[in-house]
This record gives sequence, C-alpha cells and structure tokens, in this order.
Amino acid sequence: MFGNAAVTFNVIKFGAKPDAKTDATQPFLRAWASACNSTLTSTIYVPKGRFSIRFAKFRVNRISVIGGALDAKGDGVWKCKKAGLNCPVQARSITFNWVKDVQISGLTSMNSQLMHLVINSCKNVKVSNVKIIAPDDSPNTDGIHVQSSTAVTIKNSVIQTGDDCISIGPGTRNLWMEKIQCGPGHGVSIGSLGKDFKEDGVENVTLINSVFSGSDNGLRIKTWGRASKGFVRNIRYQNIVMRNVENPIIIDQNYCPGNQGCPRQSSGIKISEVSYQNIQGTSATPYAMVFDCSPTNPCRGIKLRDIKLTYLKTNKAQSRCKNVGGTSSGVILPLNCL
Repeated sequence: MFGNAAVTFNVIKFGAKPDAKTDATQPFLRAWASACNSTLTSTIYVPKGRFSIRFAKFRVNRISVIGGALDAKGDGVWKCKKAGLNCPVQARSITFNWVKDVQISGLTSMNSQLMHLVINSCKNVKVSNVKIIAPDDSPNTDGIHVQSSTAVTIKNSVIQTGDDCISIGPGTRNLWMEKIQCGPGHGVSIGSLGKDFKEDGVENVTLINSVFSGSDNGLRIKTWGRASKGFVRNIRYQNIVMRNVENPIIIDQNYCPGNQGCPRQSSGIKISEVSYQNIQGTSATPYAMVFDCSPTNPCRGIKLRDIKLTYLKTNKAQSRCKNVGGTSSGVILPLNCL
C-alpha cells in the first residue's frame, strides 16, 4: 500500500472473498497490476476479513505495508519436520528482494513456516510497530532476517519466535534497531557468518533500548569455524535489559552444527570494534558473558562499560574469554575476563 493515495484498489472488487477459504491470490495480483498500471499514487486496500493467499510475487520500489496480519498456519509443517518426514516446500511469510524505500508498519505475522519477514538486498527500509509470533519450539521461524541490505531501521517491535528474533546476515550495513522486545527466541544474532569463503562483511549495526525475556541467547555473534574473508565491525549494543536469558552476551566463532564441514578449522571472520554499554539483568546460565573467538583471527577492540548481569540460581555469574582483546570501564559483572 502506498501513502498519500490518490486512487484506491479494493481487493474485494477484484474478486477476493474474506471467508478464509476461497483462494484470493489472483484477485490480489489483479489489484496489484491495476495499481501498478495507474499513473497516480495508489493504495491496495484489504478490508477486514480473512483472505487465503498462496505464493504471490509483487515488485515495486517506494512501497508501504500498513497494518494487517499474516497467518501462515505453519503448525503442520513444523510437525512434519520434527517427525523427519518428506515435507512440502516451506515458505517465508513475506520477503522483500531488491527493493528501495520500504515502510512496514503495524504488521502482525503469525506462525510462519520459515522466516517471518525477510529483507534481502534492499536499501532504505523502515520497520516499526510489528508483532511477530510463533511457538518457542517452531523450527527456523526467525522473526526478521536482514542480509545484503543498507540503511534498515527496526523499531518498537515485539518478536516471539522459535529461532532468532532478528538475524543479521552477510552484507548488512547501517542497521539500526531500537525498542525491541525479544523472547522467546534465540536472541538478536549477527550470523551465522563465514559459511562461504567469499562473503560480504557486516558493519555499522546498532541495538539500543531493548528487552530480552526468556530467550535462548541475548546479544549473539556467531561464525562458522572455517576459512572466510568476511568481517564484523563497528557494532554497538546499549541500554539492554536481560530477564532470565541464556547466554546474554556471546561471541561464538566455533559454530559448526553437527561437526560437518569445519572440524578442526578456525574462523576466518575478523571481529572488531564491538561495544557493550549498560547491559543489565539476569542470566539463566552460569556464564553470562562468553567471548569464544578465533585463534587465527582474535576479536579486537571489544569494549565493555557498565555491565551488570547476575546468575538466577547463585546470583554470581561467570565470564569466559578466549582469543579476545579490548577495554572495560565502570562496573563489570560478571568479573571482566578481557
């Protein structure tokens, strides 16, 4: 949908029925085609109701998606995957590929079969006031995935999933995240990176004023333990609250699921200039702060300032450092191991 609309195209008038049963894919596509063929700024209007839509592809720059809800009904697919059966192809709920000037506001996404919202190879994207919901045991249901994109902002959003609340892939630059509520889920993760030798880096990423509740990770950077030309640099985490979070702060450069493809190798990803400031709350695991960096490419320029994380069971959390260098200031709990 477009802002400041001069003409509106109601999907009902193109044959869509809000009965949750009738396939509305073609009516939606016809409405889209009419809007794109118009010489005026256009709005595609979806009235209240439940519309059944299959795979549909739209392409345009300067697009706004305002309000609405997507329910991918992923339960059947999740059960199939958990049973190890030959499952149908799963779908992401909504993906933006190669788009400029995108606004997504007030959207709700539920029960995606895979990732809920994907921003791939885009520029100037603003995401705000979205709500993403899936059970904590739903596989591969990342809330928002950003990769190969520049100038993306994600604000004022609630994400509860079975995978990363926000995952950040190769080629992401100038990403700003603010006022995110994450949990359950696997935290906000940069990575996994370094699966491929020739891989774009990640830089200029900020997360501020956010809360993690009961998530499996908090602030995570993970890279494969194998050779790569990639990098992570200029990352800032500030004013973060952790509530019963496993691994509140973690850099894991030995990511190697199933020990396939990378045994006894070390990560080539170069991590530098990562700052953590005013990170407070409770850890569900004894080690609240872990820096497990590459022996061949140690983490450099890690900055800690005013960290106060306690372990729920004993009140005293621990930290673990390996192949990492940096500085600290203010109160640091658990005890600084840099």
